[in-house]
Amino acid sequence: MGRNKINMTEIKTGKIIKVAGPLVVANGLPEAQMYEVVKVGDEKIVGEVIRIKDDNVFIQVYEETSGIGPGEPVYLTGNPLTVELGPGLVANIYDGIQRPLRDLAKKSGQFIARGIESLALDIEKKWEFIPTAKIGDEVGPGDVLGEVKETELLNHKIMVPPFVEKGIVDSIVKKGSYTITETIAQIKNSNKEKTEIKLSHKWPIRNSRPINKKLTPSLGLVTGQRVIDMFFPIAKGGAGCVPGPFGSGKTVVQHQLAKWSDADVIIFVGCGERGNEMTDLLMEFPELNDPKTGRPLMERTVLIANTSNMPVAAREASVYTGITIAEYFRDMGYSVVLLADSTSRWAEALREISGRLEEMPGDEGYPAYLGSRTAAFYERAGFVQCLGQDKREGFLTVVGAVSPPGG
Repeated sequence: MGRNKINMTEIKTGKIIKVAGPLVVANGLPEAQMYEVVKVGDEKIVGEVIRIKDDNVFIQVYEETSGIGPGEPVYLTGNPLTVELGPGLVANIYDGIQRPLRDLAKKSGQFIARGIESLALDIEKKWEFIPTAKIGDEVGPGDVLGEVKETELLNHKIMVPPFVEKGIVDSIVKKGSYTITETIAQIKNSNKEKTEIKLSHKWPIRNSRPINKKLTPSLGLVTGQRVIDMFFPIAKGGAGCVPGPFGSGKTVVQHQLAKWSDADVIIFVGCGERGNEMTDLLMEFPELNDPKTGRPLMERTVLIANTSNMPVAAREASVYTGITIAEYFRDMGYSVVLLADSTSRWAEALREISGRLEEMPGDEGYPAYLGSRTAAFYERAGFVQCLGQDKREGFLTVVGAVSPPGG
């Protein structure tokens, strides 16, 4: 989970020595670690360490770098890039590093101001928590402590985070309204150490969330599209792609999957696609009703928007942000569908960053590790037995759009 949080003022800052688009090179940071989040320049814009060579630290920056030059400071944070997981995720729309776009619009208008920060989840909103565990219960990672009714379509299970040791419930709150920052339970381990549990916790996006075991997919995902269900059936917990040249309707197919798939939760990642396509989703989903309940589809959907006019480095992170949120809902025992539109634009983002790092290019100029990165992403799909004593089962189905180079 990275080093403990360190006050920025206590850390010796480094200095920028080179800026090349979204890539910033700094030195004087001997404590830097791979994939550590850093704050770059006087405006403290967010970046991530992607290579360490000798005394030089290479950072991909998630915002526009114009106006930033050599000599400006770089601050370490001691933490990897994480997402906040808890009530409030559903029906929200985030950028590639989990900043809520509605909140950013209130703060800076229609265009995102550089260096702006916003909390991923509302810390003031109170949620009605219904405990299911009681004092004296033995619990471990993945065990359910209670539930929150997040939307009419979704009961949000509050689980013991995977990094908490097995122990006994020492205290748990009564049924009532609580914010995500309030302690709802304490777990005492065998060493008599107590760990506070809140409604939310953080998880690094590049680490897959642990499970008990992977199972063999055996159920079909009913997509609601006859041609797909007939000729190209997808398993619940399987992986698929929608191939085709530009303008062939890949995005429309994914929109249809998001609307009519037999899934409990939909995570839609707009990765490098046109802004108007994400706008269509935002306009349509509140008006469309869930076939089972008649409620708006947005009440079971999370949108990650990193459109083609947004910073290229955040595009690389957006698919990991999306799949980490998807794994979180899978861990509750739900059937989750992640739609990545498009994985080709994600690969192009990798290619651009790789080119600026002056790495040896592979086929079509893509980095040599493209295959392993893609495989590692799709490997996070699956039909699994989740952590927890109840041995509940969850499904994570991943469907990505693919545009072959040259159409």
